[in-house]
Amino acid sequence: MTTPRLVITGLSGGSGKTIVSLGLCRELLRQGRDVRPFKKGPDYIDATWLGLASGHTCSNLDPFFLPQDRLRSQFQHYASGGDIAVIEGNRGLFDGKDEHGSCSTAELARCLDAPVVMVLDATKMTRTAAAVVAGCAAFEKGLNLAGVILNRTAGERHRSVLERSIREHTDIPVLGMLPKIRNNPIPERHMGLVSHAEYAADGYCGEERALDAVADLFSEWVDVPALTTIAEASPELAEAAPLWPETEKAKSVRIGYVHDAAFWFYYRENLEALERAGAELVRLSLLDDGGWPELDGLYIGGGFPETFAEPLAANRVVRERVKNLSDNDLPIYAECGGFMYLCSALEFDGHSYPMAGVFPVRTTFCQRPQGLGYTRAEAVAENPFYASGEVVPGHEFHYSRCVTDAPESLQFALAMHRGGGMLDSRDGLVANRTFAAYNHIHALAVPGWATRFVAAAEAYRAS
Repeated sequence: MTTPRLVITGLSGGSGKTIVSLGLCRELLRQGRDVRPFKKGPDYIDATWLGLASGHTCSNLDPFFLPQDRLRSQFQHYASGGDIAVIEGNRGLFDGKDEHGSCSTAELARCLDAPVVMVLDATKMTRTAAAVVAGCAAFEKGLNLAGVILNRTAGERHRSVLERSIREHTDIPVLGMLPKIRNNPIPERHMGLVSHAEYAADGYCGEERALDAVADLFSEWVDVPALTTIAEASPELAEAAPLWPETEKAKSVRIGYVHDAAFWFYYRENLEALERAGAELVRLSLLDDGGWPELDGLYIGGGFPETFAEPLAANRVVRERVKNLSDNDLPIYAECGGFMYLCSALEFDGHSYPMAGVFPVRTTFCQRPQGLGYTRAEAVAENPFYASGEVVPGHEFHYSRCVTDAPESLQFALAMHRGGGMLDSRDGLVANRTFAAYNHIHALAVPGWATRFVAAAEAYRAS
């Protein structure tokens, strides 16, 4: 399989690789290219923006979750039929989960035999940039560092010295030099980029306007034809095994999944896995008090419940509906923000907002992350979604913490061997057939999850 492909990376988080990735995807889309976006590592926000920029749903490629052969299967499955694949890295190029760089962007690039373009923040830097580029090019064998884009350059003299230095001391081409951006079209906040769902304005999608502004800037300062030429020179990949089983089960149950402005953190593979296991998926909202169809299961992903705490609390009809469904043994699976909604209250910005009340705990929002990074848990108590003793890889990223006055009354299904969880290295609260955790999972890394979810929904329907 030959798919033109390109990995966009940086020296660290905040280097500018996301703006570059979005600008490239959007500009290629405007040129009529079929762009297939990918995000390396556990991320929902950047992935959603990449999907908007390219016109295709983004898929997350993560060496922590999948071995190399499965990563190649995943890449080929979602890149097939496209003109070019753009893969945004995470953190620094060589940064992984340990001192060996395990699960790094560089490791993924080698797995996919993909050329790498590095975004370098050149703030208050000139000739040192050449040393950094030369060092990165030689640091690990098998890495094809095909170009560099300089970000936050100060002016023409600064750009001239930077380019001459890199040209004289390395053989890595400078593909663009972005100026400092006074007003970023897509600003950041506590969990990364501002949510796309908060960009609607004047009857025109504000996120579209922001993405076009990024593409305008990108096309003015970066050599887009050179980038596409590098991508088109990617070597052929050997054909990988199919990502999914050939047969998809007939639809036997209806599972609702909450997807609204407050809750939209879902991996595409999680939803696809449920459908392939036999679920008809129905999109729902916790912000709208309209009626729901009859359900056999409910999936509440992560998101930003803290910024929508007031309207979520005001929608008493839906809060009581979710509580009643849980009390009546509907299988419910909730991740992070979904867990926060199932608690008794959410404390944010000095106010306490009532939530669904499935669990007798509350969450309080903090100024610093309370959980961040990859996780590895073990199922230690009965629940509908994981077998006893099963190892569950995942990740967590949350600013809230769990608070309870009676921890002894709680039933936790997960023991955290890596990661913090909710309380004392425990996660996965269980009540009736409801399971909620700070832990996020990727369905391809936990292949039995979707099958058990559908089986629990079938048992509920039968009862």
